[in-house]
Amino acid sequence: MGGAHIHDRDQSHGHSRGHSHAAGHGHGPPDFGRAFAIGIILNTVFVVVEATYGFLSGSMALVADAGHNLSDVLALLLAWGAAAAAKRPPNARFTYGYKSSTILAAMANAALLLVAIGAILFETLHRLWDPAPVQGMTMVVVAGIGIAINTGTALLFLKGRHDDLNIRGAFLHMAADALVSLGVVVAGMLILATGREWIDPVTSLLIVAVIAWGTWGLAKDSIKLGLLGVPDGISEADVRAYLAGLPGVDAVHDLHIWPMSTTETALTAHLVIPAGHPGDTFLHEVAEELANRHRIGHATLQVERERGECMAGC
Repeated sequence: MGGAHIHDRDQSHGHSRGHSHAAGHGHGPPDFGRAFAIGIILNTVFVVVEATYGFLSGSMALVADAGHNLSDVLALLLAWGAAAAAKRPPNARFTYGYKSSTILAAMANAALLLVAIGAILFETLHRLWDPAPVQGMTMVVVAGIGIAINTGTALLFLKGRHDDLNIRGAFLHMAADALVSLGVVVAGMLILATGREWIDPVTSLLIVAVIAWGTWGLAKDSIKLGLLGVPDGISEADVRAYLAGLPGVDAVHDLHIWPMSTTETALTAHLVIPAGHPGDTFLHEVAEELANRHRIGHATLQVERERGECMAGC
């Protein structure tokens, strides 16, 4: 993991006076490789089965759900690839490594869902104007299998959904699919009970609405990380107050907090300490506090003895 760094700059001469490190910043994200592999295999098989029976039974709801499941397979592949890339070490060109690939994967997954929504919506509107015969029992049986598969896959990612947007994306895909499959089961039962074929495309529209709702949240959060916004769960004001309240600190400026990946956060800040370099113990304590209380594992602090010119809005 990354460390915390400190620079002690004598502004009267404008050069670096010291550089030290402090470690201790939590642990890396858990390995979900096995969960990704199981989820991809199960959902790939199910996509083939569901799409086949969807076309054979004339159910647009099943076809819509299969299309969503296909996008989920691709989403799982993207998320898995990004998680693997994030573990690769830094190099001379990519000095942070490939950690931010998890952010790119989350953005790509949101875009992938938008494409799926458009394709499903197009065919569904066509079916609304020209309803086709639907086999309700086939819908119930196939979608019932989907509930079991999607729920099981979602549970594989349950543990990491709060700490990693990339894993959260995989979890939401699977959880939404389980709910969508439940909707298809209900639609199939209603068709069996009433014989009204328009229930199928209407259910497909509801599926699209569910997908769109989840996609909006994922897209919003991934774009925020892509723009280097402060990650959720971290308060810039609280971090600034903590740094400003440190012993000997007269002011804090040039404070920046940004995501290195969907799980790791970096910080840089200038601390005005008239007494100069406070020592390595100070550095270790600040690093530990930022990691444990504020979930910031990569911090770089520059100590200045005098107030700089840029003190407002930096």
